[in-house]
Amino acid sequence: MGRTPRALLGVLAVCLLGALATTTLAAPASAEFREQTGRLVTPGQPYGGKPRSGDWLGSYLVNGKQVFCVQFEYKAPDTDEQYQPGDELRTKWGDALEPNIAANISYLLLRYGDTTDADEAAALAHLLHSWTSPARAGHDDLNPANDFRHIAYDAPFHLAKLPAGARTAVQQLTADAEANRGPWTASVTAPKDPQTIGTAAKWTVTVHNAKGNGMADVPVSLKLKDATVKGGSDEASLTTGKDGTATVEVTPTGTEPSATATLAGPADKPYVQAPVDVDTQRVVSTGGEKQLTAKASVTARTKPGAVHIAKLDAKSGKGISGVALRLTAKDKTSPAKGQSGDSLVGPDGKPAVLTTAGDSGEAAVADLQTPQEICVVEVSPPAGYDDAFNPEDPPSACGTVQPGDTLALTIENSPNEVPTAIPAGADPPTAVFRASTTTTTSPLGIAAVGGLALLGTGLVGFLARRRFGRN
Repeated sequence: MGRTPRALLGVLAVCLLGALATTTLAAPASAEFREQTGRLVTPGQPYGGKPRSGDWLGSYLVNGKQVFCVQFEYKAPDTDEQYQPGDELRTKWGDALEPNIAANISYLLLRYGDTTDADEAAALAHLLHSWTSPARAGHDDLNPANDFRHIAYDAPFHLAKLPAGARTAVQQLTADAEANRGPWTASVTAPKDPQTIGTAAKWTVTVHNAKGNGMADVPVSLKLKDATVKGGSDEASLTTGKDGTATVEVTPTGTEPSATATLAGPADKPYVQAPVDVDTQRVVSTGGEKQLTAKASVTARTKPGAVHIAKLDAKSGKGISGVALRLTAKDKTSPAKGQSGDSLVGPDGKPAVLTTAGDSGEAAVADLQTPQEICVVEVSPPAGYDDAFNPEDPPSACGTVQPGDTLALTIENSPNEVPTAIPAGADPPTAVFRASTTTTTSPLGIAAVGGLALLGTGLVGFLARRRFGRN
């Protein structure tokens, strides 16, 4: 290859140095602002002695979030603008907002801060500038010669230039804020009726605004303890209806079910994000809110149980009716408990007495507290069954009543022994009494017997002679 001429080398060196200088000295491109949702008003409000082509009434995208500006005509924020937590929102002039205005702003940011509707966003931006950069009485705040730090927001000027949909939205948002601003209150109401484990009942979450009216369309997160919703979860997401309430079926799983509701309500005062660059607008987003919580709890009991008793003849297996049985606890002395926890006693204050009835000899008691070990003790024997009855240890049966189940108990009685039956028309058997006898012999006894025999013979002969002699 040939040599490169010296002059050409000089030209290349200058170009290379220029390129290097350009590369080295060029500042990195800065991020640009990005208008997100809203309407452009044209022409814009003049200030600084110059006319303006238009004013953007709407939101900006900053660090991936939708924000609204609250310092009219300060520089619009870039998409990567650096902000830090600021103080409570004040006017452009540093004055505190009236409490109602502050409450309105907090409510509107909560309700519409993430809107994707252009008219709603334009209306919200218009109201924010109207409240935070108003023209003050006795000040020349609307003078077109004022710079960006001293120019007020001309609300009638901008409202007239908004499209019809945005003007309507301004009226709607204003009325909404006046009617529904905070502070809100939230409550959770448990069912009034006694709760039973395993049985669902309705719980209610209620949200009221500052005027005591129900707030509709409020998202609510519900966290349960000792309870579940349908599907077995202990969490639920609800939304209030037109009356400000949301209901959910809750099933107790333990003895102390509770529900805690969490929701976002309007903050008492809105707070701003302050820019690092003091000439950039302060911004607000959906941060005009505070967390509200409400909780309710009740006690729950297990499902009631029942007991079914059958009183039977031990030999025939047939039922015995009219038998008095006492329902007791497992100690056979104290009374059993009903589902409400009350002792089941009779008028005498003793454990309740049941009486069997019907051919099956049955008795039953429902609505018993569970789990509970009970006994059924015979009070007195039925007729024909008293021989085997021991009042010190009467017939009884015991068992445990389980939730939702029926305990089946059986008590048998042995009938009395009956004498052998006598057939009709037959003579009764002769009763034979036997006694042990003893025979003894002596000479005096023999002589006496012989004398009696001779005397008897003589009397017979005498009577015979008289009878036949007369003939």
